[in-house]
Amino acid sequence: MNDYSEYTVSIHYDRRLYRQDIAGSIVHARMLARQGIIAEEDADLIIEGLGKISTEIEAGEFPWDSSLEDLHMNIETRLRQLIGPAAGRLHTGRSRNDQVALDMRLYTKEIIEKTIEGLHGVQQALVSLADRYRDVVMPGYTHLQRAQPVLFAHHMLAYFQMFQRDIERFRDCHSRTDVLPLGSGALAGVAYPTDREYLARELGFSQTSANSMDAVSDRDFLVEYLSATSICMMHLSRLSEEIVVWSSREFEFIRLSDEFTTGSSIMPQKRNPDFAELARGKTGRVYGHLMGLLTVLKGLPLTYNRDLQEDKEGFFDSSDTLLATLHVFHGMLNGLTLNAERVTRVSGESFVLATDMADYLVRKGVPFREAHGAMQELCGYCESTGKELLDLRLEELQRFSPRFADDVYRITPASSAAARDNPGGTAPNRVAHELEQAKKLLQEGSDGL
Repeated sequence: MNDYSEYTVSIHYDRRLYRQDIAGSIVHARMLARQGIIAEEDADLIIEGLGKISTEIEAGEFPWDSSLEDLHMNIETRLRQLIGPAAGRLHTGRSRNDQVALDMRLYTKEIIEKTIEGLHGVQQALVSLADRYRDVVMPGYTHLQRAQPVLFAHHMLAYFQMFQRDIERFRDCHSRTDVLPLGSGALAGVAYPTDREYLARELGFSQTSANSMDAVSDRDFLVEYLSATSICMMHLSRLSEEIVVWSSREFEFIRLSDEFTTGSSIMPQKRNPDFAELARGKTGRVYGHLMGLLTVLKGLPLTYNRDLQEDKEGFFDSSDTLLATLHVFHGMLNGLTLNAERVTRVSGESFVLATDMADYLVRKGVPFREAHGAMQELCGYCESTGKELLDLRLEELQRFSPRFADDVYRITPASSAAARDNPGGTAPNRVAHELEQAKKLLQEGSDGL
């Protein structure tokens, strides 16, 4: 190799596609023999040789050679060493262009299936938390300010819905990845009577590509995967932020298991939520890979250009990152405990019940805007006196509206949650229904794509 040849080498990262490459080559060889394009004896030799190569790679004994640049040439060269001239017949009726497109689609389909499995694991952990603490009321937030009481289960199931949308996006991506490009050749198709339907059937594709030029240059499915991965990591990052905040001394809502916290080099009391923080940080890296691939593709003329070699490293890193993060969250959520006594107590503090008291006045005949104004003044009075709303005597409440009566003291965080008894609301019966629906979705999801 000359001083510059390392610049074009991809074997150090594309070698992870070896299973897909060998599987595609085996089916391609069988098809060539079935169609009478090569002899059966040659196909048998090729398939036997590819099996030996697979064994060598799995055993860590394969002689990788960076001077051969990529995975495909390494395997083809080794095949020739093992079986002789018959190896030269394998590449009949295909190009490295449709070969690598096939490998990437096969690999992406597998990764999507693993991703969905990982998402189901996180959803299962969320459902378990919601079930375990289904009756606990906590403060819900807007602007990171206490807003209204909600069930903790309702909060957990909000993330379940986010991840369900992620699953739907990955399934959608899978449907467009599930297209066979093999048989497109370098760009114009091939001059042999190949059987692309056989190739698709044997390799597990639901359809074949309609246009050879598009097939060898299309990387939309990778952009879609990276886009879905970025959105999913964003959801995980939002949950990470809440875990970081809730586990702090300021909140003390949750406690993470020791397995998912780390100490400090000088402060012995620290229990840092490093796993959640790292997930939050890794999200930016995944975003970068999406923008990187979009930028690679934006100026490419048809058809294949060497720029497309740059589609892999960012994709591999993103998929590895997401799968690892999902694995971490499955364990971290399963080991999380809720400080139920504290979240229940603070769900009635900081004027969280102000909206319920405004609604109380509305039910007494006060127009909502007038009730809203009275509660604003009442909250200001509480702030100046250092009191909570329901700590006030009735005569104090009546200074702001004569409609207040003794029954106002029936308002509690639990009654506030129960009052939101409409579809999608946080009332216990609605959340119980939502929880059952979540369990049903998980059961359906266990049946696969």
